[in-house]
Amino acid sequence: MTIDDFAERFQAGLDAMATMPMNQARRHYDELCASFAGPVPATIAVTDEVIDGVGVRRYRPHLGAEGVVLYAHGGGFTIGSVESHQGVAAGLAQALGREVVSLNYRLMPEACYLALLDDVEVVRRRLAPVALVGDSAGARLVLDAARRAADDSPLGLVYPLLGTPSDTSLGPDAPLLSRQDVLAAWSMIAEQARRIRDNLPASRAIECLAVEHDPLTPPLLATLDEWRRCHHQVGVHMAEGMLHGALHARSSLPAMEAAWRAFCRALAAHLD
Repeated sequence: MTIDDFAERFQAGLDAMATMPMNQARRHYDELCASFAGPVPATIAVTDEVIDGVGVRRYRPHLGAEGVVLYAHGGGFTIGSVESHQGVAAGLAQALGREVVSLNYRLMPEACYLALLDDVEVVRRRLAPVALVGDSAGARLVLDAARRAADDSPLGLVYPLLGTPSDTSLGPDAPLLSRQDVLAAWSMIAEQARRIRDNLPASRAIECLAVEHDPLTPPLLATLDEWRRCHHQVGVHMAEGMLHGALHARSSLPAMEAAWRAFCRALAAHLD
């Protein structure tokens, strides 16, 4: 598969969602994302449970190390679930050799942004994870949850929405994610996201995975420079030629797979 093949197929799926009722669109998105992932490795046990009212899916490597990693999926705060991002969560458990707990946090617009954060916080308090990982909207959630709780656990952020996006800070439109898409997502959370501490992360150990063609990448790189000046330990792993969302198809996209493996190795080093 080429990145153009992925973009064409994924965009067709997104276009089909445009006329669907929200519940149907969410199911379609779950199926679309999952269609790019292979089966969960046989060496990982998968179980579903509820922790203080929040649904989670646990991925336990049979020979995993101690310590739980908390994972929050992407989907623009309105879609996505443990189903859509099962391939990412299972891959994270396999790469880190640790249990990964994937969150089925509430979604907008039915819930407000602070309610989504509450779901992350409830599970974080119960599990005391050794790291927090999220992608896209999920990356913003785990970052803000860590800020709110002053949690110094290592952070793994996959093409996150950082800072305050604007017409001047965002990069150019890209396939699968436009500047308008980003600004629309930000408008839903802006009022409540601005209440959460400051623009610095709680953790001094952060690993980021970014893609070349993504309006979120320029503000990401600018924010990482700011964090480094404040003496935070920050790594960035760039997938050249890749697009936002390409992590779902990483096994068929060598550049995405290579950046993902580097990201996971660097995150694992903070846990050993």
